[in-house]
Amino acid sequence: MAEDLYIENGSKEDKYRTLLPQLKSLLSDEDDLIAKLANVAAALKETFHFFWVGFYLVKGEELVLGPFQGPIACTRIQRGRGVCGKAWENKSTQVVPDVDAFPGHIACSSLSRSEIVVPLYEADGRVWGVLDVDSESLNSFDDTDVNYLECICHLI
Repeated sequence: MAEDLYIENGSKEDKYRTLLPQLKSLLSDEDDLIAKLANVAAALKETFHFFWVGFYLVKGEELVLGPFQGPIACTRIQRGRGVCGKAWENKSTQVVPDVDAFPGHIACSSLSRSEIVVPLYEADGRVWGVLDVDSESLNSFDDTDVNYLECICHLI
């Protein structure tokens, strides 16, 4: 893949279907983790215009901010805290339609209204990081996002 994305103008699913093979191509030729994470964050932000897209990486007993696109973010998150910490602790994708209704939500920005967090797994099932995507709108994420974002995380 070149440094340009072809972005479909159709539905959310159309956009994911167009993006997925482009990411496969981009990631297959790269072995540096930070480069992969940075390009995935940029591609998702560019394609969907999400408020914030980024990665947190497990370092010891906390998640530490990795590559991202968007405004300044929280730097460290404890296991079990906020949506990212819950995704890490529960080893499961978290979809939050309204972050204000999520107990213990960490508000890195008051503009974030909904969120999805997808864990990244080692071969043995341990979580080594999470993909965090925030929207300025309520109820932005659904099963389509879960399906495709989990597929994208498997590519990494």
